[in-house]
Amino acid sequence: MEFYQSDEPNLIRRLACWVVDITVALAFAWFCLNSFGVQVKVSGQSMQPLLNSGDVVLINRLAYDVGTPDRMDVVVFEREDKKANVKRVIGIPGDQVQIKDGLVYVNGEAVDAEGLGHVALAGLAENPILLEDGEYFLLGDNRDSSEDSRFANVGNVTEDQIVGKVWLKLLPLIDIRLIRSP
Repeated sequence: MEFYQSDEPNLIRRLACWVVDITVALAFAWFCLNSFGVQVKVSGQSMQPLLNSGDVVLINRLAYDVGTPDRMDVVVFEREDKKANVKRVIGIPGDQVQIKDGLVYVNGEAVDAEGLGHVALAGLAENPILLEDGEYFLLGDNRDSSEDSRFANVGNVTEDQIVGKVWLKLLPLIDIRLIRSP
C-alpha cells in the first residue's frame, strides 16, 4: 500500500514565507524612501549650472540628525514663509564671512571652489558676519540670480531650518547624477 503525502502544508509554508519576505522588503523600502529619498523640486535659477529650475532632487533628511552641515554641502532649507530652497553652505558656526571686491571670504581667506564665481552684490555680507552656534551662511551658485543669506529676508539660516542634504539629481532622467561637494 502506498502512502500518499500531501504537498499542501509545504505549499502553505512557502507561501507564508514569501508574504513575510515581501512585507519586510516593502517596509525597508518605505523606511529608506522616507529617510533618504524626500523629493524636492528646484525653483528658480539660483543653483545653475549644478541645478536648473524644475529639476527634482532627492535629499537625505537623516544626514544632519547624526552630523552637521559641512562647508560646500548643497542643502535644502525652509524659509520662514515655509518655501523650500536649495543653496550651498558657505559658512558654518564660528566662521566669519565677508564679501568684498567680488570675492567670498571665510575667516579672512578667499573661497576658491568650482562654481564660486564673482559676486556682484555683497548685501549683508559687505561687513563681516560672525556665525553663532547653529547658524549657517548659504549662497546660491548663480550669485547674480540668488536670494540667499546676503539678504535680510533670508539672513543666516539656523540648523533647525535645514531640512537635509541634497544627494541625487533625479529629474530630468537624462541627467541623473550624484550631488557631491567640491
